[in-house]
Amino acid sequence: MKLLSGPLSMFGMKAEIAVAEKGIACEVELVPFNLFERYKPLHPDVERVNPKRQVPVLIDGDLEIFDSTQIFEYLEDRFPAPALWPRDAGARARARRAELHADEIFFPHFIALMRVLGDRSKPEAEVALRGISAEYRALDGILAGQAHVAGEAFTYADIAWFCASFFTSFLGDEPEEGLVHVHGWRKRVAARPAVAPLVSRFSAYLAENRMPVPRI
Repeated sequence: MKLLSGPLSMFGMKAEIAVAEKGIACEVELVPFNLFERYKPLHPDVERVNPKRQVPVLIDGDLEIFDSTQIFEYLEDRFPAPALWPRDAGARARARRAELHADEIFFPHFIALMRVLGDRSKPEAEVALRGISAEYRALDGILAGQAHVAGEAFTYADIAWFCASFFTSFLGDEPEEGLVHVHGWRKRVAARPAVAPLVSRFSAYLAENRMPVPRI
């Protein structure tokens, strides 16, 4: 099995953490990337497999898939233990909704900041920063009553939220100091054996490229 990821890919980070949490024997290949030309020239397998021309891409024998959420689903079916989706159908649906929320509701605020290069004088940046703050306050309320994003167990929803939070931090500031439940959860996730090495690697890349490093 091979996972194609990148040195500065939030969705690649998601897939890498999932593989590590599952303890899967998987070759992780970081495709060529730089801040100016991004993924050009494209890795041939990324170009061939993913019409969006993005990482992550997972290759397992004759199976080739892309998109971090689809990779989550495949890994859970192929390697059911340790479980990263709840077994109960309702709990699983809620966890999937939380994972989707991280990718499609929270993370787009980061994308909006990227488009204006973090320039806070832009109206779009103000809207994005307000959105990030509101999302963190809502998440803090959730974590006040449970250990993880989707309940007491660590799930793919935690992976998605942690990665989105990590990347958003280096343009949109950290969560407010008073959000103690969010800060505690981020520290717990960052300390997991499957997560800590990736936090170090991504942080080192940011530092080497003179970009702010999230304070976890």
